[in-house]
Amino acid sequence: MSRPTALLLVSHSAQLAAGVAEVAEQMAPDVLIRPAGGTEDGRIGTSYDLVDDAVTGLLDEGAQAVVLLTDLGSAALTADSVLELRDDARLQLANAPFVEGAVAAAVAAQGGGDAVAVLSAAQDAATIFADDGAAGPGAQPHPGAGAGGDAVPAGAGTTGEEPVQRTLVLRNELGLHARPAAQLARKMSELDARVWVNGVDAASVLALMGLGLTGGAEIQVEASGPQAEEAIAVLEADVEAGFGEE
Repeated sequence: MSRPTALLLVSHSAQLAAGVAEVAEQMAPDVLIRPAGGTEDGRIGTSYDLVDDAVTGLLDEGAQAVVLLTDLGSAALTADSVLELRDDARLQLANAPFVEGAVAAAVAAQGGGDAVAVLSAAQDAATIFADDGAAGPGAQPHPGAGAGGDAVPAGAGTTGEEPVQRTLVLRNELGLHARPAAQLARKMSELDARVWVNGVDAASVLALMGLGLTGGAEIQVEASGPQAEEAIAVLEADVEAGFGEE
């Protein structure tokens, strides 16, 4: 599989960078994700050389682009210094929350997103939980929502097509936690359909996770577009199979 965009996670702590990388890798097994945390001698801080070496390693491994995410201000300064001296258009620094941005970026990269798409996914993560989990820029609101975000009757969307709808029950104990949310978001993003789960964009991993749905929860699914029926079938199959966790 082509892996056009890699992620580099720059943190003041080696353990923090490695932990976030581990979480992101669970959601995006085909994406090159590398941590660059702490200093060379294991202290808290950031290291220009560690970041620069990690960038070189990712490019040598075949990454066509690298998106860097950082935890705190001085980490951003270190990463920015590396990018400034390299002056390489393949390298992009995201202004994004470290954990949520890494998760969103990883899922976008797993779907084959280029640097622009991955960077946008990371940066949109900052607003994804606005309005108590309502959709932000990274999770488009249901087209049937009113100006104030209130739901309107089914079928009153803007597509002009009657949506396909299902009511399903989550069968895996943990529900839509990180791994199944990422699995679902990847599959929905690959289809020519707009799909909503309880009113949020099913192609947004953070929006799905933000619903806080656990096993036994009832979900309302709606899809529109040329592959709406296929999207519903895929989603229903995953839910019925407990996302492979039963």
